[in-house]
Amino acid sequence: MKTYNSALVAAGVFAQYAAAHSTFQQAGSGSTDFNTKCTRLPPSNSPVTSVTSSDLACNVGGSKGVSGFCEVNAGDPFTVEMHAQPNDRSCSNEAIGGNHFGPVMVYMSKVDDASSADGASGSWFKVDELGYDAASKTWGTDKLNANCGKREFTIPSKIPAGDYLIRAEAIALHTAGQSGGAQFYMSCYQVKIAGGSGQLPAGVKLPGAYSASDPGILVDIWGNGFSEYTIPGPAVIDSSFF
Repeated sequence: MKTYNSALVAAGVFAQYAAAHSTFQQAGSGSTDFNTKCTRLPPSNSPVTSVTSSDLACNVGGSKGVSGFCEVNAGDPFTVEMHAQPNDRSCSNEAIGGNHFGPVMVYMSKVDDASSADGASGSWFKVDELGYDAASKTWGTDKLNANCGKREFTIPSKIPAGDYLIRAEAIALHTAGQSGGAQFYMSCYQVKIAGGSGQLPAGVKLPGAYSASDPGILVDIWGNGFSEYTIPGPAVIDSSFF
């Protein structure tokens, strides 16, 4: 991760990076490429900035479903994929650039019908997260960029079969030293899971799980004293669900 003088950041040097936004667009499982078949794509690559907005669940317009589903089995791998521009999956371009450093998280929500659930009414549990590694000074977004925008996780095997929304999220913290400065990028995927059994983990509401003053949301990552980072939201569910 590159380092910069925090005074320069405060002076607005990074205004040039305002357009370096991004979107979670494609999905896959193993050798299967779903592309955008089951993705509720937002109308633009701009972020959500309010932690109390209903858009925090599935992004602007994400309360409305699409016609497609991604069908997987419990215990399968699932890959979410982020890119800056629509349909640009070139690995030569950063998934999220402009020094938009921050964590990457994946949530799931059990719903009756993934094509009609609004995302904000249900309960979400976290299945994956990438934060900040102080030793290498790398963020979850750095790892996305290094892997062509892709993050693979495992669908829990010990949850009920049925319809789910999968929510992939990256939080850009380059201007998060001031309240309302964090940028939230998320998309929801409509998924049908077969073969699962068991109980659902405890969940949280989105919006509701984040506060604007959370240490992982209101944070100066450029300050000389920055050395560790607290990922916002709940912990990843217990390994017994996998």
